[in-house]
Amino acid sequence: MDAIDPGRYRRIVFFTGAGMSAESGVPTYRGKGGVWSAYDWKTYACEHAFLDDPGRVLDFHEKRREAVLACQPHAGHLAIAAVRDSWIVTQNIDGMHQRAGSRNVVELHGSLWRLRCMGCGFHQEDFSSVYASRRCACGHWLRPDIVWFGDMLDGHVMKQAAGLIADADLFVSVGTSGTVWPAAGFPDLARKNGAFLIEINPEPSSGMDYDLVIRQPAGTALPLLFPTGSGE
Repeated sequence: MDAIDPGRYRRIVFFTGAGMSAESGVPTYRGKGGVWSAYDWKTYACEHAFLDDPGRVLDFHEKRREAVLACQPHAGHLAIAAVRDSWIVTQNIDGMHQRAGSRNVVELHGSLWRLRCMGCGFHQEDFSSVYASRRCACGHWLRPDIVWFGDMLDGHVMKQAAGLIADADLFVSVGTSGTVWPAAGFPDLARKNGAFLIEINPEPSSGMDYDLVIRQPAGTALPLLFPTGSGE
């Protein structure tokens, strides 16, 4: 495949899903072998479960954090991070893009490394495997700032993501099936703006009409498309 010159594009948006993180060994959540095939989300990943037993839910999420910290960003994460001024809209909560050096990251489903207060709404970043504190200074429990089952997506985050994608002239979908809404509509949103659309996914996806489809893992394809230093 030919390398891409980022300088030809005004705004590049990478849209990443579970397949991106799975290459680093991060456990997936849906499907065979996923987290929710071994654990009941009703016990560990919904507002009701947290209100019923905050300690149990926080214990579970500490285990998730520990598992993620044992994994490292792969060559695909690093290639994206090297594309200067690009943006990432991700369905992942693991923070791998940030660990690879990316800064312009919009997290649709929240972050495993952020907590928010159930009382006053205070947000706290916490990057260790064990929570520094489980309660806010106001006395209420801190819950993982993740979009759990039954939660609504953050309207401000969705508006930011849609605005970036609508303004993109290069849209690169990586490791996502493209079947979960509303994010499934992002490729079409980019196309309406005239963006060039690329899909990188070793598995067949939604069948969206991309301009370029690469059936390779992200860690293989992205360094070839965006060689180190191409974003400088």
